[in-house]
Amino acid sequence: MRAPHRNMTHSGTNINDFVASVFVASEVEEEDEPWAPPNHRRGGRRRRRSRFAGLPLALKMVAGVVVLAAFVTLADRWALLYAERRAADVLKDRMHLSAAPEVDIGGFPFLTQLADGRLKSVKVTVPDVAASRVTLARVTATAHDVRLNAPDGPASVRGAGIPRLDGDVLLSFDDLNRELGASQVTFTGRGHDRVLARGTFPVAGHDLRLRADASIGRDGDHGIATQIGGMQLDIGDLATYRPGTRASEGLHLTRGSAARLTHEKNKARALFAVPAVVRRLGVPDWAVRDALRSDSELARVTGSPRFIHQAMRLNLIDLALDHPELLKRLGFDPAVLDALPRLTRPVLADRLSLGFRLPTPHSGELRLRDVRVEKDGIRVRIEGSGLAVGRSR
Repeated sequence: MRAPHRNMTHSGTNINDFVASVFVASEVEEEDEPWAPPNHRRGGRRRRRSRFAGLPLALKMVAGVVVLAAFVTLADRWALLYAERRAADVLKDRMHLSAAPEVDIGGFPFLTQLADGRLKSVKVTVPDVAASRVTLARVTATAHDVRLNAPDGPASVRGAGIPRLDGDVLLSFDDLNRELGASQVTFTGRGHDRVLARGTFPVAGHDLRLRADASIGRDGDHGIATQIGGMQLDIGDLATYRPGTRASEGLHLTRGSAARLTHEKNKARALFAVPAVVRRLGVPDWAVRDALRSDSELARVTGSPRFIHQAMRLNLIDLALDHPELLKRLGFDPAVLDALPRLTRPVLADRLSLGFRLPTPHSGELRLRDVRVEKDGIRVRIEGSGLAVGRSR
């Protein structure tokens, strides 16, 4: 039993000696090497460099290609923006525009198209273009497969050929109201081919209410025209003037004005005092004599539906020539009666005309494809072929 005890003691001694030697060795190392603060940055840099260095060669090549493509794309976009701005300035000068148009060159990449001498598409938007009596609110045209004439390279572009072009023209109702209506007539759309004109029209110092309908359509392949119908000028609630020579046209009392003759006895007696008017009214002579002697009989005759109908059929323009004092007693201004016959249908139609024609190009053909009335104005779709800008070849 003693032998094991001796072994444990010896083993314990060896363990103690080992632990002591470890501490001594550590102290010796600390004394031999002077202390210095740790440098984490250098270690971090070494770690980052080692990580990048460990990337596969294929991945490095992909990253390089991506960076190169980004620079090429950026250069292409800068060249595109410069070309669009330069084209806008040239169009502004040649078309004498107040502002440069918007130019949008389609297709990618741009530099490859430029080197090849062909552009996939070029879209130009021009605002506020003068066209005869009206202003075109916006003209948009897209040229397809544009062929550049650049004999000495992309920097020497002299012109372009346009095999095909399409676009549209907008005549804004806001512009029509300002330019044709002089802020007194308002144009609005009704259906796909009609425009309504409503407002006031100055005649001999009086603002008469104007109503007219315009039918919009193509005038051949190069213009649009308007057929003005339903034109009338209202003189308050007294009478309505419709230019023309038919029985329904001319100057006529309104229904309300004719019905008021029942209560306006002086005006009714003024009518019955003129034999020519009595014949047109179709009132028998005996009824006229009774009406002139009795207010009740006068009210009975003038209040009948037949009398109101006949009074509305009287063309007061004819009466104004022979009996100007009669119409003055009915409440008409003689100056208005003198001016109305000069407002013929052609004169009023010209004041309300919305038509215009496309310009004739130097080469190729430009034509109308469709005309349609929309909420904001009249839209005209156009198409062209064989056009040229500058020197195409």
